[in-house]
Amino acid sequence: MNPSSASDVERGYYPHNYLVEPATGLKSWLTTVDHKRIGVMFLVAVTIGFAIGGLFAMLIRIELLTPGPTIMDAMSYNRVFTIHGVVMIFLFMIPAIPSGFGNFFLPIMVGAKDVAFPKLNLLSFYLYLAGALIAIYGLVNGGVDTGWTFYTPYSTTTATKVVPVLLGAFVMGFSSILTGLNFIVTTHTMRAPGLTWGKLPLFVWGIYATSVIQVLATPVLGMALLLVAVENAFGWGIFDPARGGDPVLFQHLFWFYSHPAVYIMILPAMAVISEVVCTFSKKNIFGYKAVAYSSLGIAFVGFFTWGHHLFVSGQSVVNAGIFGVLTMFVGIFTAIKVFNWTATMYKGSVSFKTPFAYFVGFLFFLVFGGMTGISLATMSLDVHWHDTYFVVAHFHFIMVGATVMGFLAALHYWLPKMFGRMYNESWGLVSAVMIVLGFNFTFIPQFLLGNMGMPRRYFSYPEKFFALNVASTAGASVLGLGLLIVLVYIVVALKRGAIAGANPWNSRGFEWMTPSPPPVENFVGTPVFTSGPHEYSDEPDTSHHAAPEPKHAS
Repeated sequence: MNPSSASDVERGYYPHNYLVEPATGLKSWLTTVDHKRIGVMFLVAVTIGFAIGGLFAMLIRIELLTPGPTIMDAMSYNRVFTIHGVVMIFLFMIPAIPSGFGNFFLPIMVGAKDVAFPKLNLLSFYLYLAGALIAIYGLVNGGVDTGWTFYTPYSTTTATKVVPVLLGAFVMGFSSILTGLNFIVTTHTMRAPGLTWGKLPLFVWGIYATSVIQVLATPVLGMALLLVAVENAFGWGIFDPARGGDPVLFQHLFWFYSHPAVYIMILPAMAVISEVVCTFSKKNIFGYKAVAYSSLGIAFVGFFTWGHHLFVSGQSVVNAGIFGVLTMFVGIFTAIKVFNWTATMYKGSVSFKTPFAYFVGFLFFLVFGGMTGISLATMSLDVHWHDTYFVVAHFHFIMVGATVMGFLAALHYWLPKMFGRMYNESWGLVSAVMIVLGFNFTFIPQFLLGNMGMPRRYFSYPEKFFALNVASTAGASVLGLGLLIVLVYIVVALKRGAIAGANPWNSRGFEWMTPSPPPVENFVGTPVFTSGPHEYSDEPDTSHHAAPEPKHAS
C-alpha cells in the first residue's frame, strides 16, 4: 500500500471529516455495539482478572517461601492455587488479546466499519462477565481445591463449590465461541476492496487461526465441564471410577480442548509480535506467506497433540509415540516464525522502544519454553518430570511469559492509537527490564526444582528445596513490582500523557492510517488497498499527519 499515491480522503484511509463524537456516559458504553468500545471494555475486564490472578500468585510464592506452613494451611493453599489458575487462564490469558485488541483492531485492519455481528459482539462481552462472576462466586464462597484442570475424581467428589466454577467456565466458553465466529465471518466477508488473503496483516492471520480453534474446540470443553458439574451435583457415574466412570475419558476430553487452548493464548501473542517487529525494524516482514501459513499450521496440528498430557495415564506406547511426534511438528511451525522474525530484523533500522523490548522478551520465553516443551513431548523425559515443578516452569515460560509479553507489547504499541496518548518511555523500558528479569528469576529456579524432583501443588517441601524457592519468591516480587509500575504509568498516560498524533511509530500498518483514536466508523467511505501492510521503502513516508479535531454533535 502506498498511501501517498492518492489523497487520504479519496482513498478512504484517513477520515478528515469525522462523524460526530461518540456518545458519552455509562449507558452509552454498556449498550454500545462499537467494536472499539467493546474491545476497551474487554481490556479493562481482563486486566482486572490479571491483577486478581497475579495477587494470588504472590500469595502462593509467599507460602512457599519456607518449607513448612507460612501464611496458610494445606486446604487454603489448594484453594489459592486453584483461584490463581482459573482466573489467569479463563479470565485473562484466553480472552486478553483476541477479545481486547482483536476486537479493536481486526475490523480496522480489514477496512471494515465494525465486525460482522455487532450485537453478538456485545453479547460475548456480557457472557464473559456473567461467566466470570459465577466462577468467582464459587472460588471465594467456600473455594475450590481441584486445580484449574478439574481432574476427576477430585472434582466429582469434592465438597467445595466446584459446580459454580464449572458453570462459569461453561458460560465464558460461549463468549469465546461468539468472538471467534465474529472474527471468522468478518475476515471472510468484510474485507475492503483490494484486500486479498495475500495482503492481510499478519495480526489478522493470527487472530483468524485462533478463532478457528475457539469455534471448533471450545464446545468440547463445555461438554466435559457440564458433565463434571452434573456428576458432582447428582452423583452420576460418568468419570468417577467408584461409580463406574472413567477418569481418563475426562482427561481426553479436557486436553482435546485445553491443548489447542494453549494456542488460543500464544497465537494472538505471535500475531502481535509480527506487527511489532516490522514497525520497529522499519522493514517488510521476511517470508510473509511462511509466517501467515504457520499460524494455520499451528492451529491445525494443535488438535492432534493432546495425548502428550497422558503419557503416564496408561495409554499405549504407540499412541504416546505418535502424540510426541505430532507435538514436535508445532515446534517446526514455531521455528519458522522465529526465523522469519529474526530475519526481519537483519539490516533493519531497529528502534529499541518499549514494545520492541517486550518483543525481545517474547522471543526468549518462546524459544526457551518451546525447547522445554519439546523435551516434555519426549515420553522418557516426561515420565521423570511429570507433575513436578519442571512442568509448572515450562507452562509459565511458554504460556504466561510469552502471552504476557505479547499482551504488554500490544498495550504499549497500540495505546497511542487507541487513546491518542503517549506513555513515559523511560519508565516503560525500566518496567520491561524488571518484568523480563523478574520472570526469569521466578521460573528458572522452578526448572531446577522440578529436575530435583519437587512435586507441584504441595504447600510444604523438604529443606533441600528452600534456597531455590526463596530465589523464586524474590523473582516474583521483582516481577510484581514491574507490573505495578506499568499500571501506574499507563493510568497516568491516559489522563496526562502527551498527545500521540496519528502515527507516532511511523508504522505502515493499516490501522495507523486512521487518526488516533479512530473515529466511530473507522473510515469515511470505503478504503481501497493496493498492496500489503508494512511495506517499507527507502522513500520517506509523508502520508501521516496530525489528527484533525472531531466535530461535535449540535
